[in-house]
Amino acid sequence: ELKAEAREQVGKGSARAVRRNGKVPAVIYGDKQPPLAIALNYKDIFYKIHGGGFLTTVATIDVDGKKIQVLPKDFQLDPVKDFPVHVDFLRIGKDTEVNVDVPVHFINEDKSPGIKRGGVLNIVRHEVEFHCPANAIPEFITVDLAGTDIGDSIHISAVKLPAGVKPVISDRDFTIATVAGSSAMKPETEATTEVAATETAAPAAEEK
Repeated sequence: ELKAEAREQVGKGSARAVRRNGKVPAVIYGDKQPPLAIALNYKDIFYKIHGGGFLTTVATIDVDGKKIQVLPKDFQLDPVKDFPVHVDFLRIGKDTEVNVDVPVHFINEDKSPGIKRGGVLNIVRHEVEFHCPANAIPEFITVDLAGTDIGDSIHISAVKLPAGVKPVISDRDFTIATVAGSSAMKPETEATTEVAATETAAPAAEEK
């Protein structure tokens, strides 16, 4: 839970004043209600942002004693010092659905024949954007690599998704990852070809 104070004034001047007081300006919007400008405790929001999973985790903000369910939608960091300068939150209602980027985790690399033979996992998408209920956002999706071989592609249709979670891209079965032959395998193949060519040329020379 995050503690916050309501801000009566908005704008750049007000935001700078908030930061001078050791807080971070933010706004809560959505759910057919007017935007609410707030000020957050600097340390609290800093650790939330840098702790991982910030944009996929529903949070509760206590604004002067009133608790509001929100989903972080965006944040701005100082380009030099990397501290938060502003945060946007989406107010969560009973039936709110959202689009959110969810990380992809890969398992069973040791059970992939292709990777065992020297193939390389080529990750096309480290995150996938999903449409889902705000109160049921998956922490991550899991891609099982067991049985995959060199040349195989893993598409979104092969991934088991939680109920109510649908990819935003719905017009094609897009690729999440492939198992490719490693660059180290190519010289070996070329060398084998050269040896074979030399061996073929030798008998031909003897016949002459």
